[in-house]
Amino acid sequence: MADNMILDRLEGVRLRFEEVAEQITDPAVISDVKRYIKLNKEYKNLEPLMEAYKKFKNILSNISDAREILNNEKDEEMREMAKMELEQLEEQVEPIEEEIKLLLLPADPEDDKNAILEIRAGTGGDEASIFAGDLFRMYSKFCEQKGWKMEVTHFSEGTSGGYKEIVANVSGNGVYGVLKYESGVHRVQRVPQTETQGRVHTSAATVAVLPEAEDFDIDLKETDIRKDTYCSSGPGGQSVNTTYSAVRLTHIPSGIVVTCQDQKSQLKNLDKAMNELRTRLYNLEYQKYLDNISSKRKTMVSTGDRSAKIRTYNWPQGRVTDHRINLTMYNLAAIIDGDIGEIISKLQVEENSERLKEAGI
Repeated sequence: MADNMILDRLEGVRLRFEEVAEQITDPAVISDVKRYIKLNKEYKNLEPLMEAYKKFKNILSNISDAREILNNEKDEEMREMAKMELEQLEEQVEPIEEEIKLLLLPADPEDDKNAILEIRAGTGGDEASIFAGDLFRMYSKFCEQKGWKMEVTHFSEGTSGGYKEIVANVSGNGVYGVLKYESGVHRVQRVPQTETQGRVHTSAATVAVLPEAEDFDIDLKETDIRKDTYCSSGPGGQSVNTTYSAVRLTHIPSGIVVTCQDQKSQLKNLDKAMNELRTRLYNLEYQKYLDNISSKRKTMVSTGDRSAKIRTYNWPQGRVTDHRINLTMYNLAAIIDGDIGEIISKLQVEENSERLKEAGI
C-alpha cells in the first residue's frame, strides 16, 4: 500500500476521531446514555490508530529530512549519519504499515463484550459428558490465565462425571473477541474409562459462545416473560431443595427458555437469568451477521454452524488438530490444561488475513 494512500485514509479517520472527541464532551450527548456509550467506545477504538498515525507521519517526515541531507549536504560525516538513519527509518516503514492495515479494518463491535459460554455433550454417551467436563476445565484454566471471571449459571451433571450441559458467564477485557473462535463441535478420540477392550472411541461436545447483550441492546417487555421458580438441585447447602430460589424464564414470543440456580437468592438468580435471556434474544439478530460472513471466512466458527467440526483431541497420539486452518499440535496435555492461546492467536492471524483480502487493503 502506497504511503500517500495510507495517509489519505488516516486523514479521514483523524477527522472522525476529532469529531467524536468533541461530541463526547457535549452535554446533550452525555445526557443520552446510549449514544454516549457508543461514541465513547468508538473513541477508545480509534485511539490506537491515531497513535500509529502520529508514529507513521513522524517516520515519513524523518525519512524526508534524511534524504534531503543526502541530496544537499557536502559534509561526508553528516551524509554518513543521514544514510545510517535513513536505513533504520526505512526498516520501520513496513511494520508500521502492517499495523495500520489491521487497525484500519472495522472492528467487530461485539469483540469487547463479555460472553456466555455453553458446553453440551454430543454423541458418545457418558464419555461425551466426561469430555464436556474436560472442555469446561480447559476454558476455566484459560480464563484464569487471562484474568477473566467465570460464573456458572446452569449445569446438568453426567451420570459418570462431567456435564450433559453447562452454561457460564465470562467477564473481562475483550472476552468475546477471543472465545468466539471456540464455537463449534469439539471431537475427542480416546479409550473411555468404561471400555474394557482398550478400544479408542470417538465422542463429541458442542461449544457455543455468545456475546453478552448490554442493557440497551434489547428492550424486554415484562408482559412477554413468564417467570417460574423452583427448588435448586445439586451442591449448595441447606437452601437446596428447601427454598424456591431457582428461576426459569420463558420468553413467550420466541419460546426461548433460560434457567439459573447457582445463587441462594432468587433475586440474584433472576438478575442472571434476565441477562442470559437478553443475550439470547440479541443473538437472534447477531446470527444474521454471522451467517452473512460464514461463507467468506473459514476461521469464523462463530458463524453459527454449530454442527461444524472444528477441532479434534486425540489422546493416544497426544495430538490436537484444528481443522479450520489445518493446524496440528502435539501438546494435548498442555492444551487441555488451558493452554489454548497459541491456537486462538493463529486463528486470529488467519482471520485478519482473510479480512484484509475482503477489504482490498
